[in-house]
Amino acid sequence: MRHDNLRDRTKKFALRVIRMVTALPKDDVARTIGKQVLRSGTAVAAIYREASRARSDAELSAKLGLVEQELDETLLWIELLVESEIVKPDRLQPLHEEAEELLKIMVASIKRIKAKGKR
Repeated sequence: MRHDNLRDRTKKFALRVIRMVTALPKDDVARTIGKQVLRSGTAVAAIYREASRARSDAELSAKLGLVEQELDETLLWIELLVESEIVKPDRLQPLHEEAEELLKIMVASIKRIKAKGKR
């Protein structure tokens, strides 16, 4: 997948996270988890944007590793929202699936970069 496509896709993901967080209940637990998922979910787009301007394969791999971490953390917060019954599973399933897909793309990209460096 091209950098431009992933830049757009990670930005759309961040926007979906923002909309989801604004729709959460206004109690303390939902607000606390909401802040966490907002931070990690929007960081995915910001760090990927930095990665798309990497000056070397090593820098690209490192930045994509950070994107991977933020996606994994975002998945945790989404899972906690569902498992704590703050949000119904079907409401977050599409967002969860997109996070999983993006995570797989990042992992595959990192592996490809590392394999390229070993040649």
